[in-house]
Amino acid sequence: MTEQHEHVRVAVIGSGFGGLGAAVRLRREGITDFVVLERADSVGGTWRDNDYPGCACDVPSHLYSFSFAPNPDWPRTFSGQEHIRAYLEHVADTFRLRSHLRLKHEVLMTRWDSDALRWDIETSRGRFTADVVVSASGPLSDPRTPDIPGLDGFPGKVFHSARWDHDYDITGKRVAVIGTGASAIQIVPAIQPEVGRLTLFQRTPPWVMPRIDRRISGAERWLHRRLPFTGAARRGLLWGIRELQVQAFTKRPGELGIVERLAKANMAKAIKDPALRAKLTPSYRIGCKRILLSSTYYPALAQPNVDVVASGLTEVHGSTVVAADGTRTEVDAIIFGTGFHVTDMPIAERVVGAEGITLAEAWKDGMESLRGASAAGFPNFMTIIGPNTGLGNSSMILMIESQLNYMADYLRQLALLGEGSVLAARPSAVHAWNRRVQERMKRTVWNTGGCTSWYLDANGRNTTIWPGTTTEFRSATRRVDLDEYEVIRARKVPAPAAAADAQVAKDTKDAEVVA
Repeated sequence: MTEQHEHVRVAVIGSGFGGLGAAVRLRREGITDFVVLERADSVGGTWRDNDYPGCACDVPSHLYSFSFAPNPDWPRTFSGQEHIRAYLEHVADTFRLRSHLRLKHEVLMTRWDSDALRWDIETSRGRFTADVVVSASGPLSDPRTPDIPGLDGFPGKVFHSARWDHDYDITGKRVAVIGTGASAIQIVPAIQPEVGRLTLFQRTPPWVMPRIDRRISGAERWLHRRLPFTGAARRGLLWGIRELQVQAFTKRPGELGIVERLAKANMAKAIKDPALRAKLTPSYRIGCKRILLSSTYYPALAQPNVDVVASGLTEVHGSTVVAADGTRTEVDAIIFGTGFHVTDMPIAERVVGAEGITLAEAWKDGMESLRGASAAGFPNFMTIIGPNTGLGNSSMILMIESQLNYMADYLRQLALLGEGSVLAARPSAVHAWNRRVQERMKRTVWNTGGCTSWYLDANGRNTTIWPGTTTEFRSATRRVDLDEYEVIRARKVPAPAAAADAQVAKDTKDAEVVA
């Protein structure tokens, strides 16, 4: 008996900004035969999972939202997690996406069927097939926890910032925070007044600039509601400022020296102890790692119940955590702010392409795809927030919308080619695109700044950041160039007489490649 399954034109994986944006764009393109597969019980992606104390965005609210879904009612210039998550729920409702959502459907495996020219998708709640798969699982979806000897024997509480245990009361506890990235600099000031003692394990100090946050007045919100162009103008101004800043990151890193002096002045204002200030001063060029924004991080570190260990955590002995420099500290809880699987996205292990290998195997020497979207050997498969589509100084929503433009034209091209058509990225086109990207990367601050960041993969190659402006990326993804793809079409079954005359062999393939 044949297993029952649902077949759709497009299957989208994930329901964060990328997944919901893809769903909205599909509907706008007139495609309603699609599903959004989400492993959790609600939408929101990283803004659902990261609900730690102090969690907020470091990109201004009016820029960190869809251009096609402006929100005139952002309460602050930099929005907190709860408001961004509520915004994504609102998008799902406003654009009538609920009927397309398949919540609690974790994608276990996705395989390309070369005979049927479609994707076979196994989820935790049944099987789907799809003509096209759009992976929008995102790079910040799976927490990375380091393998620390002795951690299994720790008698206290252990959790990652992206899996915050709200049932655990940290009041008066001795807490170790591991890492000094974007999450940690928000967590530390949020929990410092509550804990008994806080020990921060810092392998590399971040550059931190003040976060100029304020409440957006009722008058401003009224104006944006009544005159929507004012909200668009505000967004445009925020975008323009960041677009002008990109040159310093991508072409002239030496110009960032003045920003370093401002950052050092910001630190000196809050950190009076010269020994602590020395621990917190980076030795690499500002911008090499993401510049962090906080006006409360340094003041929190200066409090008497906070210790900064300028070394990484190397082992755990019972309740004692041990740093690489030998520092030993007894704690009740360990909180990891150690980031995510970015350059080794776990979804890649669950996607098997035309050659019978996983995307993870295809990317074993480093992630690469055509225009951040299409990987060689994976027909009719697209990634939102794919390789080299990240930003170091602006809003990822700008990049996502560019990729949605590319996805939309991809689907238009498939429709023009006719039913049963498939597009497969040419390996030569993928390699040519990535050679250009990596050549441009050589002079950027992310490669020349003297740091080791999560932007770099295991081979030291920057497969995360886009080395240009958002305008350049939008231009590069405006349309699909069919010269960069092979077109595969399903072979029509011949009439019986013609088949006899041709003496078609039993093992004739069902598809042919049209160059």
